[in-house]
Amino acid sequence: MPFGLKNEPYYFSRLMVELLQGCEKFALPYLDDVAIFSENWDDHISHIDKVLERIQNARLTIKPAKCKFAQDSVKYLCHVVGLGKRSPAQLKVQTILDFPVPRTKTQHHSELLKGKSKKGYIYWTSECQESFVQLKEKLSTNPVLYAPDFKRQFILQTDASDTGIGIVLAQRNDRGEEHPILYLSKKFSDAEKVYCTTEKECAAIVYAVKKLNCYLDGQQKFIIQTDHNPLVWLKTNAGTNPRLMRWSLALQQFNFEVIHKPGRNHANADALSRID
Repeated sequence: MPFGLKNEPYYFSRLMVELLQGCEKFALPYLDDVAIFSENWDDHISHIDKVLERIQNARLTIKPAKCKFAQDSVKYLCHVVGLGKRSPAQLKVQTILDFPVPRTKTQHHSELLKGKSKKGYIYWTSECQESFVQLKEKLSTNPVLYAPDFKRQFILQTDASDTGIGIVLAQRNDRGEEHPILYLSKKFSDAEKVYCTTEKECAAIVYAVKKLNCYLDGQQKFIIQTDHNPLVWLKTNAGTNPRLMRWSLALQQFNFEVIHKPGRNHANADALSRID
């Protein structure tokens, strides 16, 4: 297929989906890239044979120099994926790690300075240097996201602030350690900003459940963690508030339990809800 055609990505993507139909459990295409994943070596050999056979039958060709086989992890769409984990590729964070120490006010954003001046010397103390290093470390060391395991219980953590919603989807491993699967945040609309606190917290739950429906619907009972204690009774008693009653009815199709989590232990979702 020639380059430059407007509809080329759509038609090529559709071709790859049709080509690998029935192989979705071990092979996923993205344009001209195909990721093949298996739980053991024997299955991996079998899966590779099936994919290559389909490519051959479709009279398509691949370039061996661009292929990687039998990898425990690969870089895919600027992420390192493998062993049930996903993390940013080193190229994405290297710019932050190599960021030089600022020497003049010109190198600072004027809004971050008291004087708003673009000229002058910065008094760079050891405390400033330590904070600068810690900031780069935090920005470049993202939490590792784990692949969802649909045999385990999901934990949905939600929180709301005056400006928006923060959501964390997580699961526990065999050792009881909690690992994040994904993070979400959303700003409130002007109408939502006038909700009372309970309505905002409930809006966060409703948005999270609907947004993550593909993970939660039809699964075993999942846990909703909130730092707003009145919502513990959401499923059985929504009170007389019409908005809360409607939302409670909308959630009845899902199998969940609301658990109160103290705010001091709920910092992850709380921080996401305050992103401006």
